[in-house]
Amino acid sequence: MQRADAWAPVAARVGRRMPTATVDFTTPTLDACLGAIRAAGAGGVVVGYSMGGRLALRGALREPALYRGLVLVGATPGIEDDALRRSRRAADAELADWIEAARIDAVVDHWESQPIFASQSPKLVAQQRRGRLTHDPRQLAQMLRATGQGVLEPVWDDLYKLAMPVLAVAGEQDAKYAEIAERMATQLPRGRAVIVPGAGHAVHLEQPDVFGDLLLEFLDQDLG
Repeated sequence: MQRADAWAPVAARVGRRMPTATVDFTTPTLDACLGAIRAAGAGGVVVGYSMGGRLALRGALREPALYRGLVLVGATPGIEDDALRRSRRAADAELADWIEAARIDAVVDHWESQPIFASQSPKLVAQQRRGRLTHDPRQLAQMLRATGQGVLEPVWDDLYKLAMPVLAVAGEQDAKYAEIAERMATQLPRGRAVIVPGAGHAVHLEQPDVFGDLLLEFLDQDLG
């Protein structure tokens, strides 16, 4: 539901030191999304948030030699329990059907009301809303069907294959994803988790300066 320019504050901070590129997923298929990540990030470090994080992780697993490092924000390797994944897939399919037929302002209203975003200030929500309203509900529905957590197979058992440095970031107030970040760090050969105090699910939006500094530290220390 974000546009690539949501990363602008972080990109500007990091961009003073090294080149950056941001990605809008314009074609709602898994292969197209992984191709967009490849086109923008090959040879560098890929940073992904939430849906973008689970796509970045799968892109790195598909072609690990292409990337120097990976940073995941509020992201998960997937739902391991088969029954829970089937339930999520059914719920996402129902939501996708509703999104496809709804007006974009109603879709955005629904999205912004989710408890996972409760830590975001009204000002931040208003800033993000402008970009969200530019989406086509039909494409959003197709993206959910192609890349939702219920559709994608979990990749927990493949994490050991990633030899690159991986930084898993989550907000302190986002307890579920903080636990996931810490667990990922234990299963990745060169994994590290950082839990950001006072932040919720979208650390890069809620605390862009803190996240930008974490990213620069990762580039300096972990990639050396």
